[in-house]
Amino acid sequence: MDNFIQTFQLESSRIRGRIVRLGDVIENILAPHDYPDDVLQLTGETLTLCALLSSMLKYDGIFTLQAQGKGPVRMVVADVTSNGEIRACATFSQEELAAISHKNPAELLGDGYMAFTVDQGEFTERYQGIVELKPESLVASVQNYFAQSEQIATGIMLAVGRQGGRWRACGIMVQQMPEETDSYNKDHSDINEDDWRRTMILLGSVKEEELLDSDLSANDLLFRLFHEEGVRVFDPQPLINKCRCSVERVSAILSGMPGEDIDDMIVDGRIVMKCEFCSRDYAIDPKDVRKGKMQ
Repeated sequence: MDNFIQTFQLESSRIRGRIVRLGDVIENILAPHDYPDDVLQLTGETLTLCALLSSMLKYDGIFTLQAQGKGPVRMVVADVTSNGEIRACATFSQEELAAISHKNPAELLGDGYMAFTVDQGEFTERYQGIVELKPESLVASVQNYFAQSEQIATGIMLAVGRQGGRWRACGIMVQQMPEETDSYNKDHSDINEDDWRRTMILLGSVKEEELLDSDLSANDLLFRLFHEEGVRVFDPQPLINKCRCSVERVSAILSGMPGEDIDDMIVDGRIVMKCEFCSRDYAIDPKDVRKGKMQ
């Protein structure tokens, strides 16, 4: 019932959609981070949106969603591999967080931008889209991107929160895809606009407690919202929390650093590097660094 992306279609209008449900996966990603709740909320929203957006694309590699601003939260980033491995983290100033008031987590980023990146390896050109951050929410920034850059009408409902003390998340996105509806529009242009408005009303009726309800399956939720439209669901793609950090990756980072910087990192005869995504510590012997041999 949890931890997957699922595509669906509304049969009466041929509007496409995606739903993401995250249970223990988002709990296991957020819990190790010693972040304030608002930063955890923002990180969870980024993670959920990243999963939603990645499901639109066919790629073999990594899809990354990054928001970067001038506010107390400098950056929040999430990525998902084509195999469904997801992770997320944030960078922020604790002092600046304590000094401001805000209405929603997205305001913590301040002025900045959101970037969507698809990386399929060194032999394939990277794709990137960039849009200005909206202070209302991350969802507003994503919708603005589709409206301005892709000319695709997009509706998103998102909820991230704790249930029984554990983090959960759910997101639903519907889109009026031109390539899906061109032939339909020729004979039903007026009806199609009515279909879209009705779909947005139905989507907007969903409550946060429904999105986060662990006892309400994704299929039951979609049926509750769109049963009059004839909702058809496709096979879900599982999502797992898995970080790509390793001793080898730490080795590559350290091997490219000047010797004096490495010396400055030595504490009690060891170099300790922490992965910002999974909070794992790597304790490295400086002798191995200098020899270029990481065990």
